[in-house]
Amino acid sequence: MFNSNTPVQGSLLVSEPFMLDPNFERSVVMLCEHNEDGTVGLVLNHQSTLLLSDLSDDIQNEKFKLYFGGPVQSNALFFLHRAYDRLLSGTKVYQDVYWGGDFERLVFLINEDLIQPEEIKFFLGYSGWSTGQLNDEIDQNNWAVHRDYDQFLIFLNDGEDLWKRTLINLGPKYAHVANFPKSPNLN
Repeated sequence: MFNSNTPVQGSLLVSEPFMLDPNFERSVVMLCEHNEDGTVGLVLNHQSTLLLSDLSDDIQNEKFKLYFGGPVQSNALFFLHRAYDRLLSGTKVYQDVYWGGDFERLVFLINEDLIQPEEIKFFLGYSGWSTGQLNDEIDQNNWAVHRDYDQFLIFLNDGEDLWKRTLINLGPKYAHVANFPKSPNLN
């Protein structure tokens, strides 16, 4: 059903609609690092019930949601942003999207209301694949690889909408998949 494009840093992975692993069910993953040592990514659309302010008394602003980035190191915090002009740090992963950065400066920007939720996403944990593992999963049609997309997709908050829009953005070959029900046996 899905393609076998080779992923690169900055690619989005879109899970096939009936993936059994609950960590990746109807998910969109941003690849932050992909090289001969393996792959690191963040699930963009699995929102938790926590806010960033729940993790630290230093953060007074309660507007920033937390997402489950994946099952690896689920007690560690990661973030993607498009605020390099203010944060002055991070690793560029796609167009104007950066991974990580100076957390002390970020806390200041958040508390001073100098960075907005639509410019940054926070994640507990990350997704990881060993060398060759992700390519095997792509060959088994578990993932579609999206390498040329509008960066606004990354910062959408509605998880199901993000998954559907990303599939539609892949083109007509995949757009119909966006309408598949979560549980086909309930049709």
